[in-house]
Formats: sequence, structure tokens, C-alpha cells
Amino acid sequence: MRRTRRLALLISALAAVALPLSFSTAAWGHGYVSEIPSRAANCDSGAATGCGAIQYEPHSVEGPKGFPEAGPVDGQICAGGNSRFSELDDPRGGDWPATGVSAGQRTFIWTLTAAHSTDKWEYFITKDGWDPTQPLTRADLDLVPIYSKHDGGQRPDWTVTHDVTLPSKTGQHLILAVWTIADTANAFYQCIDVNYDGDSGGGGGGSGDCESAAWNSGSAYTGGDTVTHDGAEWRAQWWTQGEEPGTTGEWGVWERLRTC
Repeated sequence: MRRTRRLALLISALAAVALPLSFSTAAWGHGYVSEIPSRAANCDSGAATGCGAIQYEPHSVEGPKGFPEAGPVDGQICAGGNSRFSELDDPRGGDWPATGVSAGQRTFIWTLTAAHSTDKWEYFITKDGWDPTQPLTRADLDLVPIYSKHDGGQRPDWTVTHDVTLPSKTGQHLILAVWTIADTANAFYQCIDVNYDGDSGGGGGGSGDCESAAWNSGSAYTGGDTVTHDGAEWRAQWWTQGEEPGTTGEWGVWERLRTC
């Protein structure tokens, strides 16, 4: 009898441990910057190759919050301190696909897969003279954000848009976007490569002039068809008509290929 009771208590204790673990697992992975495309987004679209696990889950770059005072250690910021995504910290000799930008207002879009209660959104940019061939450190960044928005614990929509005023710069730079969660100890980190020379650079064929025809709301498209719309090239994953590229979400019909 005592043996049976001890066994029942052990099973109950194991179940109590397993239950929160199952919930925490279900909560993993939750948002990335799809425009201007981050490194994670470029890995997801195929604009950058050799990305490892992040190409399958660009929304999962999660690490400890509190940046810049806390958070991921220097050299591991782009991966959020997560060794599974260490490819994001590799500077590739400064050869990540980069989006051409200029000083002034630019729209950034987060695509979310889990809308967490949010503390704040912040964007940081590298200092003049930073070395794009080296992993990102705090010393490379101007630690005064170029954009900051506090949400006070509210849950965001599945698509979050920020109009960020980019400062005057020249050459290659890196923008770090940080989404700080209100009700966990974590934040999401996204590294975004930009080129102030006005040209889109970087390897992997991810940027440049798009050759596909402009999207037409009245045309029908089948899987594999490509179009140009709103400064990007898109590929249809199945038959579609009248669904605007950029509005169908991560699991929708249109897959973003690159920035034009």
C-alpha cells in the first residue's frame, strides 16, 4: 500500500513539473522584422544562405531582456545570446544582404507569431566608423535609441509597424531592433543590415533591381509566379487573385523574396 502511494505521489510530482514545461515550450518563438528585412528574414526568404536553424524559425531570436545594460553578451547580440542561431552573429566579412536607405523616415514592420504583452520597442544604429567585418558589440552602437515606443503591457497586433527616422550616415551600417516583453524575462533581437550609399549590397542575391512584373490585383497567379510590389519581390505559393503581397502574413500565399 505504501509503495503504491509513493508511486502515485511520484507520478503526480512529475506531471506537475511537465505541465509548465509544456506550456513554456508552446510559447516559444514569436516575432521578427520582415521589412526592412533583418538577417533572420533574409535567411527565411532564401536571400541569405548557410543560415542553419534560423531559416526555419526567424521569429525565435529570443534572449534575456534589459539591453543595453543587460541582455546578450557582446558578439552574440544578433542571435540574442542563443547558440542555436550563432550564424546570425557571423559578420560574413560584411557581406550580409543589405537594404539601401537614406536619412529620413523609414517604415519597419514586425511580423509576429505570438503577440506577447509588450514593454517597449527600441531601435539602435551603429556608430560612424564601425567595422562590419566584426561581430556586433555595444561599443559599435550608439546606445541612445533612434526610436523608442513604450506599450505599457499591451498586446500588439500580429503585424506591428514603426516609422523610424534614420539619422544621416554613409556606407554600411547595422540597425538593432529590440522587442522587450512585459511579462517574461526576455526580449527579441533583430539585426538589420543597411547601406547608406543607396544601393542594396551583400551576398546571396538578396537585393537589387527586381525583374518581375508589378503585381496586378486583377490577375490570377499560380504557385511559383513572382511579382514586384511595394519595393520588394514576392513569390506565390499557390493560386491567388486579389490578395496583396505584404498583407497575407508569414503563412499566407505570398512569400517575400528580396528588397528591390
